[in-house]
Amino acid sequence: MTSQDREIGAGTRSGFPLDGVRVVDLTRVMTGPYGTMMLGDMGADVIKVEMPGKGDDTRAWGPPFQEGESTYFLSVNRNKRSIALDLKSEGGREVLWKMIEQADVIVENFSPGTVDRLGFGYEDVKACNPGIIYASISGFGQTGPSANRTAYDLIVQGMSGMMSITGDPEGMPTKLGVPIADITAGMFAAYSVVAALFDRERSGEGRYIDVSMLGGQVALLTYQAGIYFATGQTPVPLGNAHPIVAPYDTFQTADGYVNIAVGNDSLWQRFCNAFELKEVGCDERFHSNAGRITNKPALYEAINQAVGHQATADVVARLDACGVPCGPIYTVQQMFEDPQADAVGLRRTAPHDSLGSLTLTGFPYHLSGEDLEIRHGPPTLGQHTRAILGELGYTAPEIEALFAAGATAD
Repeated sequence: MTSQDREIGAGTRSGFPLDGVRVVDLTRVMTGPYGTMMLGDMGADVIKVEMPGKGDDTRAWGPPFQEGESTYFLSVNRNKRSIALDLKSEGGREVLWKMIEQADVIVENFSPGTVDRLGFGYEDVKACNPGIIYASISGFGQTGPSANRTAYDLIVQGMSGMMSITGDPEGMPTKLGVPIADITAGMFAAYSVVAALFDRERSGEGRYIDVSMLGGQVALLTYQAGIYFATGQTPVPLGNAHPIVAPYDTFQTADGYVNIAVGNDSLWQRFCNAFELKEVGCDERFHSNAGRITNKPALYEAINQAVGHQATADVVARLDACGVPCGPIYTVQQMFEDPQADAVGLRRTAPHDSLGSLTLTGFPYHLSGEDLEIRHGPPTLGQHTRAILGELGYTAPEIEALFAAGATAD
């Protein structure tokens, strides 16, 4: 039975949007696993295919480890099942073909051309399952002079222009504190997959999706690219300041720092009222955002005099009372200690086969009706191999034969 022979969502309803969608996950490290985790979070049955004895590269990345389990791997592989397959063996390839026959989606992030050499490229898969949604994630895309370049997040952040606009103006180019090129490519892949699934419900046709880390970073440039397109001037790093809005920056207080974002003229007047800055509020240089940008040195002098001698908590209290966007700069620990994190479920407990349970980040969205949940903790290598083989129709003796031949493992 192929994906076209059944209705998405057929079977037992879980209440999740992608219930019934079957995803063959051929990805590893961060960008692919993040995207397939998003699909799994929405209810898809994500089967992570891993090499016996090794698995995803990140299973060995650390320290830190949690009782031998890589915290890196654990962070992006929930709501998936793991099957260990040697795709260079005849038996392993046979199993993967059976999985493909029943799949709705395949996601892979090998170097361009690798899956074709393995015999599982899009054209081969489409011949087996015409309705398949097939997403390939790569550093620079499947075509062009850079297609075969080896890509890691740091490399793509640098080549995309993102690092050139990030960090201290007097310092070296700076990357974001998380692998944003990896993560956003995974997010764009998940978004594209869901759009293709929706289209298939109307057209009955599958799609090939080519997602690049480079393209994801360029998409995030937004108004920075707009500045370049409109003026021909190359944007530069401004620290935490905004190139178009002021004051929108980090300011030093008596005991730390505070972020203040004044997005319009009304908020500027509220800011001045919060600190009783009547003369500053009446200063014509600062009446408009254009004036505040043009006269930023004088503007910042006035702001620093107002907030520099007060504690961060007092600055935040004053501005909150006036409805001016502001906030302290938390450490990761402080973030998870904030009551808001618990109020919106940003910290969740998940089951784990060897750890018993572990703590993971929650979901950044909530749906009406049945809320999302972590149905599967991050899998141990090959944890679900036998169960998945049974679902594919393999008998107990056939399963043991695959194990004996080294085609699979648990």
